[in-house]
Amino acid sequence: MEGTDKKTLRAAGWGVVRYVLAALRWAAVAILIGSVCGLLGAGFHEAIDWATSFRMANGWIVWFLPAAGLATLALYQLCRVSFSAGTNLIIQSVTTNEHIPALLAPLIVAGTLLSHLFGASVGREGAALQLGGSIGHNLGELLRFDGEDVRTLSMCGMAACFSAMFGTPMAAAAFVLEVVTVGSVHYGAYLPCVLASYMASTVSRWLGVKPMRFTLEGGVPQALPGTIAQVALLAALCAGVGILLCVTLHRAGHWWERLVKNSYLRIAAGGLMMALLVSVFGLTDFAGAGGHMIERAVAGEAPAWAFLLKLALTALCVGAGYRGGEIVPTLFIGATFGCAAGPLLGLDPGFGAAVGMVSLFCSVVNCPVATMFLAIEMFSTASLGLFAVAIAISFVLSGYFGLYSSQVIIFSKVKWQTREAEDKRKW
Repeated sequence: MEGTDKKTLRAAGWGVVRYVLAALRWAAVAILIGSVCGLLGAGFHEAIDWATSFRMANGWIVWFLPAAGLATLALYQLCRVSFSAGTNLIIQSVTTNEHIPALLAPLIVAGTLLSHLFGASVGREGAALQLGGSIGHNLGELLRFDGEDVRTLSMCGMAACFSAMFGTPMAAAAFVLEVVTVGSVHYGAYLPCVLASYMASTVSRWLGVKPMRFTLEGGVPQALPGTIAQVALLAALCAGVGILLCVTLHRAGHWWERLVKNSYLRIAAGGLMMALLVSVFGLTDFAGAGGHMIERAVAGEAPAWAFLLKLALTALCVGAGYRGGEIVPTLFIGATFGCAAGPLLGLDPGFGAAVGMVSLFCSVVNCPVATMFLAIEMFSTASLGLFAVAIAISFVLSGYFGLYSSQVIIFSKVKWQTREAEDKRKW
């Protein structure tokens, strides 16, 4: 009996050792990915900032946007990477282990830089997710990790690059854990994603990248019944804008394909239309991601019509095929809409912009927990009551629409039953 007890204790001891070694192994790999993605993300962030500054100082450069689109498409075809390979492929690879081409990372970086330099209305998070996902996936295959571990490494890379570029490590980790399969969190990826995200954020800060932070001059109001009702109504309106944004972005590509069959002519035509609109109507504030307009909205100074114009121009450029992303344009649209609609409901315009940003973000990515962390990190606040109300309402009322068609929503948002995501999406 005593011998059996010793064997049991020995087995338990070895089990603890193996468990600790596995945790240390994942911590080491996560720190490695975080360091690499932090370096690359910081470099990419600085390159985007330089491209934006150069374009703002040289407005004529927007006329070369059609040529930039042609160059981007030619690069993808030269490298034999599908032009449709993007964030949806990265998300899909986490659930199916589909191979991510090693060349996708440099291609998305080059394409996004060209888009920002010459004035396409796109964001940068698509590049961050694709760059990080590609690095994690291919590193896992290089180190001969098994299929499930490769998927985890892909998630680590996505979180790390997102964190490096935006300076929101906890939101980045939560976003990656939530966005792939809404309603089911892969908790085995929690430790490596958080470590990789914080490591990347630390490295990027060491290199001088400033996190995305905004100051609410009027602060966050008290959660009184009247204020809660005002915030709830604004969030409901944002859910409607979110549905409009998702439908428009998804259908824009189909409209372009129907209108112009040739992909080279399509992307050139889209760039020419954008160049004409920017030059003729003076829409330089709407070229690129438009981070400065988000700051203006939070300061309560954005034009009332800005959100609709940004939505239309983003659909024009993304639908035509320009590389980048939709998250920063989403924050732009949410902030400017909230700045315009908030005062009509009795809210401070700056706080309305903040509520609009988080509400619209949640409505298009379907990630309420990540959005809570985003509110904390972007606005440096612990007053989450009103933000929580806005996030919850926009999440439910946006239905099953979303930016990413490969995203799977397991449970109904309003009752507890499993359904196939394909049955929920009706573009």
